[in-house]
Amino acid sequence: MSNLSVSAWRTRRPLVTTAKLRVMLPVGAAIFLSGALLAQGGGAGNAPPRVAGWDAFTKMFDEAVDGDSIVGAGIVLVRDGRVVAHHEHGLADRSRRSPISAQSIYHYGSITKTLTAIAIMQLRDRGRLRLDDRVVDYIPELRLIHDPYGSIDSVTIRMLMSHAAGFQDPTWPYKQGKPWEPFEPTTWNQLVAMMPYQEVHFKPGSRYSYSNPGFIYLGRIIEQLSGDPWESYIQKNIFAPLGMTRSYFGNTPYYLAGDRSHNYNRVRDSVGRDLTIDNGADFDPGITIPNGGWNAPLGDLATYLAFLANATHGDTAARRIYDTVLGHSSLEEMWRPVLPSGEDGVFMPTDSIGLSFFTVRRPHVTLVGHTGEQAGFMSFMYINPVTGTAVVAAFNTVVDVPRPAGAGA
Repeated sequence: MSNLSVSAWRTRRPLVTTAKLRVMLPVGAAIFLSGALLAQGGGAGNAPPRVAGWDAFTKMFDEAVDGDSIVGAGIVLVRDGRVVAHHEHGLADRSRRSPISAQSIYHYGSITKTLTAIAIMQLRDRGRLRLDDRVVDYIPELRLIHDPYGSIDSVTIRMLMSHAAGFQDPTWPYKQGKPWEPFEPTTWNQLVAMMPYQEVHFKPGSRYSYSNPGFIYLGRIIEQLSGDPWESYIQKNIFAPLGMTRSYFGNTPYYLAGDRSHNYNRVRDSVGRDLTIDNGADFDPGITIPNGGWNAPLGDLATYLAFLANATHGDTAARRIYDTVLGHSSLEEMWRPVLPSGEDGVFMPTDSIGLSFFTVRRPHVTLVGHTGEQAGFMSFMYINPVTGTAVVAAFNTVVDVPRPAGAGA
């Protein structure tokens, strides 16, 4: 394994109360795995290739998971569209002592945004919209939001996709921790009712600032142009053609319920005790599904990464399916940097946002991908566009316990 990769993993920042710092764990793991994949050789015959340093890596992975009191996690390595290694650790249901397996189903939070962005690009390539169209032409209600920098009519679809429109980060900022409060807004009317009490935070297009509502607005555009609910559109136009048969939104189908992982929050109570709260299996993300609603086992994410890597292996039928979903040139367009993303404290100054996908630059490696966190689930996926190697991991626990700044894994 590469020294770069080991160093990146060991020097990752500890999990703390802010979700932004927790993103450093996925970034560190992605760098490690990219180095490991590049070092591996081919397998003999039909045997899978041997992944250099895999045993050492999974040992560190398990130590980090256990050290942060994460109940269960899984990770998959993909090379040229094929799963070359996977690893599972911990429990899917702590009360039943059910282990995590390769079939365990997680929730992927904001990785869902890449589906929404691909759907927008599909509609663009089919002549239904332009990326520089005004968003108010599709969602006139946005004119209720105060724009101190001019007319909100200047906000474009492209700005939404690159988190450059100036909208707020959380969808639902009015939380007091009451047990009766909804997890997220449940109807479009609730979002519209909040608009007169919101404002644009900077001149649209001038810089990056992560925004969840922006992707709900993109989902609204998809629904208006296609005539389908967002979930149905994604199922018809991405999941079905790619064969992602175990991916879904909302409540878990009965036949998959046995594979659904519970999700947990690690918290500190008022007397200083660290507790692990079981949130159950399913939860209602409400109207936020276009920015964070994807549920699936890691195997379906590996299939998605094969598509992103353009791994057709010379198969004309696979090429036709991939091109029907979205031509690779359009995917590469989505990966091109639009704005630096390091200013929000999550990424380094060299990192950037494209059209929904983030570019993470480290010495000797550039990765493209996204992270996710919602309820008690946390995840990441990254691909090396040069080599086609990729990694996806999911964790069923979010840690909200502060650690000392110098604490180890």
